[in-house]
Amino acid sequence: MEATDVFIIGGGPAGLATAIAARQRGFSVVVADGAKPPIDKPCGEGLMPDACAALARLGINLPAEESRAFRGVRFVSGALSVHANFPGQPALGMRRTLLHRIMIERAQAVGVSLLWQTPVTGLCSEGVLVAGRIVRSRWIVGADGGNSLVRRWSGLDAYRQNRTRFAFRRHYRISNWGDSVEIHWGPKCQLYVTPLAEDEVCVAVVSDDPQLRLDPALVNFPEVSERLHGAQQSSLERGATSSTRKLRRVHRANVVLVGDASGAVDCITGEGLSLSFRQAEILAECFAKGRLAEGRFAEGTLVSYEKKHRALSRRPMMMARLMLALDWSIPFRQRVMRAFTTDPQIFRRMLAMHVGALPSAEFAANGISLGLRLLSA
Repeated sequence: MEATDVFIIGGGPAGLATAIAARQRGFSVVVADGAKPPIDKPCGEGLMPDACAALARLGINLPAEESRAFRGVRFVSGALSVHANFPGQPALGMRRTLLHRIMIERAQAVGVSLLWQTPVTGLCSEGVLVAGRIVRSRWIVGADGGNSLVRRWSGLDAYRQNRTRFAFRRHYRISNWGDSVEIHWGPKCQLYVTPLAEDEVCVAVVSDDPQLRLDPALVNFPEVSERLHGAQQSSLERGATSSTRKLRRVHRANVVLVGDASGAVDCITGEGLSLSFRQAEILAECFAKGRLAEGRFAEGTLVSYEKKHRALSRRPMMMARLMLALDWSIPFRQRVMRAFTTDPQIFRRMLAMHVGALPSAEFAANGISLGLRLLSA
């Protein structure tokens, strides 16, 4: 293949979603990745309702028999617990490898050319360098993750914000855990439990400490430890980083970034995949317009994808700051939890805003309600 409309570097969920969205608009698309599928990534493995909706728009149907719907979120801190359901459709727990396989099948069905175990070695003025040859491309998309080479090659590796935490994940065989994802708050760490099937859960710990592994972390969470006692481990422990990263730019000339390559929100939000899928949609819309740039402003060229990308990230970034504030101190967190339990509507509205069911403008009003409750908590 000597030329294509869109060349995507990185065949994870972000790259595949971009490829499918571009094919839906009639573009020829090539995806190249040095890995062999299915590609796994240690993560909480929950697809929030807005992520499920975005996948449906891409024509991707997720099999109910190989996943687990969960209807809400439960926060636990010591003896305090608060729960709320999503205001609309449920979320979905699913093994990352299964999601990747399903997305590959959809990409193949719509005519995406997939080059696995094919690393891209650089960019040039005409296109990309693949296996010692040049493939010409009108658009080049970097979807190669948090340590993106495309970001560095294109000179986009400059940050407004960059914070990294560390996560470790393992799967357990256990039945009837519940129909909510759970976030357990401990001393400077959080433990996530996501139902994946009727008899399996994903358990992950996230903290600022790169040495804090899952087993020693579980000591701080007796409720979870007791339930997992004797459960069969169905995977090995795997680690990854969780970043809060905001780039100065996500586009230069015909090179554009998507997914974790373009920035990231902390995994505490559960919104990483949803962001990637929605970025893929707006990027394909820009391709259909035939340009990424439109108009000018005081600091230079105003990029439509850039503007929409920032708008998409605003709500999850805001929610990440709010949720990570609970990590400041145990007394503060317990006051917030008491406020939530005293007035559960505050937590329900926070969750609704988190998944985009309420406008961001409601954030201030909900914050005032929370502040008033904190005064009496």
